[in-house]
Amino acid sequence: MHRNKVKVNICFLHRIVKLNFMIDLRRLHVLRAVSHYGTVTAAAKALHLSPSAASQQIRQLAKELEVTLLEPQGRNVRLTAAAHILLSHADAIEARWRRAETELYATGTEPGGQLRLCGFSTAIATLLAPATEQLHVRYPAINVQLREANASECFDQLFSGDADVAVVESNLDSPPLDDIRFDQQALFNDPFDVVVSADHPFADLETISLEKTAREAWILGLPASASRQHVLAACSNAGFSPSIAHEASEWPVVAALVAHRLGIALIPRLAELPPHLPLTRIPIVGPHTPFRHFLSCTRRGEREHPTIAAILSAIDEVNDARNKS
Repeated sequence: MHRNKVKVNICFLHRIVKLNFMIDLRRLHVLRAVSHYGTVTAAAKALHLSPSAASQQIRQLAKELEVTLLEPQGRNVRLTAAAHILLSHADAIEARWRRAETELYATGTEPGGQLRLCGFSTAIATLLAPATEQLHVRYPAINVQLREANASECFDQLFSGDADVAVVESNLDSPPLDDIRFDQQALFNDPFDVVVSADHPFADLETISLEKTAREAWILGLPASASRQHVLAACSNAGFSPSIAHEASEWPVVAALVAHRLGIALIPRLAELPPHLPLTRIPIVGPHTPFRHFLSCTRRGEREHPTIAAILSAIDEVNDARNKS
């Protein structure tokens, strides 16, 4: 049985090679989008197609390859084994094509054109905005557009082509670093501090171990948020489960709750807090210090594109200056 399956797969791959120059790459991209977004409807929306047009593209691709790519699953569809084989090659083809475009553009003149950046709020404030300012001075022919988005939205925008560079916070839902669709590189780590009201018994401490906070009331992010994941993981590593008194999604709101003595919180060092609030930040010492991990992300094969390389260089310079300050 295994030998027959291998034989079928080899025959399928032979058809892919034979039809390599006949297949419309846009049809491959529609299939990639269905895999990425989970449904034909979501893929069609991201690609600015109607669901029927997206389905037609996949049916035509299946006809050319003489295989079934989608099969019914309840009210939806799922990718077949043949589709998954094809996708592994389609992602590689896409990355190689991006690389070819990058090398062609590298032979041109000064970087220019449209450049779309996305990232979460802290990334835009601390990295992307000042880097964009630098880019406007050095390369006025580059037209930069910034968009605030969470990590999953950033990867969706990169995949669909609506963004060229993203700065994201790595989390449990992020694609793995070896995902062939994306090039993800570490930027820096942002540590969390314990934040308490200015008259809290901890406020006079220069540093604190996380274990010391085990019996405090806590203010956490909303369920499924990255900040909540950080706090729960750090507290678990320190040997306790935090007593959750309140929940909030925005750092200024968390800070206000802390300032009114309603609990303590872990807040990233780069998060700006309202200066009028009576708060004290305390650095954490010991093995259980949580961090946010920042990544710069592009589509695979595009990192060396002259325009993209220019903004990544500016981001690195802003980051280096921040570390020295």
